[in-house]
Amino acid sequence: MTPLTLLAACYGIAAGILIPRVAYRLSAEPATAWRASCPQGHPIRTWTGPARCATCTAPYGPSTLPVTLTTMLGCALLAHAIGPRPELMVWLLAALVLVLLGVIDLKVHRLPNVLTLPLAASALAGLGVAALLPGASGSFTGALGGMLALAGGYFVLFLISPRSLGFGDVKLALALGAALGWYGWTALIAGTIAAHALAGVYALALLILRKAPHTSSIPFGPFLVSGTLLGVLLGAAGA
Repeated sequence: MTPLTLLAACYGIAAGILIPRVAYRLSAEPATAWRASCPQGHPIRTWTGPARCATCTAPYGPSTLPVTLTTMLGCALLAHAIGPRPELMVWLLAALVLVLLGVIDLKVHRLPNVLTLPLAASALAGLGVAALLPGASGSFTGALGGMLALAGGYFVLFLISPRSLGFGDVKLALALGAALGWYGWTALIAGTIAAHALAGVYALALLILRKAPHTSSIPFGPFLVSGTLLGVLLGAAGA
């Protein structure tokens, strides 16, 4: 493990510990306010800190260990594959938001605008800066094209079948398309195929295990994120 990979893993651990509290507060049903109290009704006064009530000391929200391990693994893989290139900072910052979005989508089938839209804007801006720095391995033009292509494609799918694809997925695709497009069309296509393949395997497993009826919907956000990670790693390896 290189020093950069180790540093990224430590960063993922430190940041991952803070994600469950934010995820819990944002895991509210549509048209309802963000959560401001623990399950026992005690107020949560801040957005930062571990997901444990200061009054009753009981934990709340998603389990910290799997969230932290996921964040650590994702950051370490990105650092190992990309190395000290300018775009790595963009990916490491985006990784935290993407894990957070995945956790929320798994819980309440929702991808909040307060995360998806700023993520898209900041990712594109960050890649614009990275493209100007020496050592960058991608293309800002490709990132812009990937953003428009992936979000546009999912928007069409949303119009055709809004029950199978949420508009939150379309907005998430803005940032993910930019990330994949940075490395070119091969990465974009591979990441998109991987997302749908992973979602298909998950849905099939639920049917086989009889965990869900064939008419139920599954959260697509985590698979979009996972497929994008695979596409980015593939793109970085070929850069």
